[in-house]
Amino acid sequence: MALEGIKNKLQQMRLEADANAEKVEELTAKVKTLEQENLAKEQEITSLTHKNQTLEADYEKLDQGHKDIKSQLDRTGDHGTQNEALQRKLQILEEEAEEADKNIRETNDKYRQADVKAGHYERKVQALESARDQWEEKYEEMSKKYLSVKKELEDIQTELGNF
Repeated sequence: MALEGIKNKLQQMRLEADANAEKVEELTAKVKTLEQENLAKEQEITSLTHKNQTLEADYEKLDQGHKDIKSQLDRTGDHGTQNEALQRKLQILEEEAEEADKNIRETNDKYRQADVKAGHYERKVQALESARDQWEEKYEEMSKKYLSVKKELEDIQTELGNF
């Protein structure tokens, strides 16, 4: 009867060890998926940062053009036709500057959102890695118990064989 109890316990420990191994595989796959998503978000952040820098450079060029035209307008005085052309250019540059400013704000918003998401995924990856580590420890612990009980069973069988 004691032998059957040990065999049952061994069987139960095997099932637990198998279940723990499956759980470790699932968590490992989930961590890999989250790391890939995190990498994609980091690439998106890099892309948005580059776009933001480009838009800021464009904005500075447009702003400088705006200042140049404004100073030309101040110097020209009453040159009607030239003044009107410069006014139109100025208006176009102002509109382009507003559009560039709007694009910068949108890019910054997207950048912040991507940064928040990346942080979220990093925390998720850390939590899953921690859970995976716990499951691996439990799996190792159960494996040690299994081997110990198996040795104990073999010793009992050897002793019973000697009788």
